[in-house]
This record gives sequence, C-alpha cells and structure tokens, in this order.
Amino acid sequence: MKLIAIAAAGERNELGKDNQLLWHLPDDFKRFKTLTSHHYIIMGRKTFESFPKPLPNRVHVVITRQENYPDDNCIVVKSIDEAIKTLKNQETAYVIGGGEIYKQFMPYVDKIELTRVFGQFEADTYFPEISLNEWQLKQKEHHPKDDKHNYAFDYETYSRKSKS
Repeated sequence: MKLIAIAAAGERNELGKDNQLLWHLPDDFKRFKTLTSHHYIIMGRKTFESFPKPLPNRVHVVITRQENYPDDNCIVVKSIDEAIKTLKNQETAYVIGGGEIYKQFMPYVDKIELTRVFGQFEADTYFPEISLNEWQLKQKEHHPKDDKHNYAFDYETYSRKSKS
C-alpha cells in the first residue's frame, strides 16, 4: 500500500488556526479532490469535524480517543496502528491532517503532496519539517497569485529516499 500525506502549508509550515484553514485556494481544493477521490482518507477527529459534511467519493478513517464517537459517516479507530490495519487492502490512502496526525504518520508515509503557500500566517497547527536527508523533491509546479488566489503557491511532490 502507498501512503501519501497531502497538505497545504505556509512558508513556516503553518496549516491552520482554530480548526480552520488560513487561505482559500480554489485550484488547490480541486487538486485535493482529484487526488483523494475514490481513496481512503485518514484524519484526526478535529479535522473531520471541520468539514460541513463528509467529503464525497472517499472513505473517511477518523482517529480519536473519544469513546463512543459516532461513526455514521466514517470508520472510527483509536490509533495509528489500527488505522493502518484498516487500510491493508487499499492500493493508496491519503493522510489529510491535522498537524499531530501528520507528525505521527510521517514514518509510514511514502510520498508527500504539499501545496506550499507563499505567506506567513498566524497558526496553531503545523506540518512537520520535511528533511531533505529523508525526502527528495520530485516535482514542483508554480501557481502565481491571481484574482481567485490571494497567495502564490507551489505544488511540491516529495518521495522518500531509499534507505542505504
């Protein structure tokens, strides 16, 4: 199984504040939808609760320590290990946040799809630092600021370097 972290982060790895995104980037939302549709998406409870409703065409795996968490629209698990077991028959799955979930999953992730947003933001949630000793930038595509996007951004694809 291929496990991919997908995120949008500011210049200092900012992800969000008060369980909200820090920017509105329609093209990034479209890319997220295209990449994650018809796959399992793994997230923490707060990330799941930040959606107005579950995202269509995806299976939501929610990690929470809360007892009796309602699971009408998702698969509820208590740990990273339990989440990974849930994914065993999947070809590809995406880790979509929040900050602590990204941090805990980094040792298991094969690839990172990062949207690097050019700006510095007040945040309370951050994406883990990407070490170039462990990760190699494979692809980068620039998107300038325009009338629909208040910030310029790059799509960056990283692959884990093979262990020697």
